Amino acid sequence: MQKSLVHGKHETEWITISKDEYDSLNRTIEILSDKELMGQLRSSKAKNTGSRDFEEVAQELGI
Repeated sequence: MQKSLVHGKHETEWITISKDEYDSLNRTIEILSDKELMGQLRSSKAKNTGSRDFEEVAQELGI
């Protein structure tokens, strides 16, 4: 995330961010506010048994 410019006497008055940052923040808020989706994410994370990198899998497969 890039630094935001702060205007005014107090930092709490307003900030300027790009439209892309604004859209990204709004999308994040939407996702975090969706109880069903967050439940699915928690469930998927709980089922995750770990991951392996490409080199490990390639060696196991002999490629």
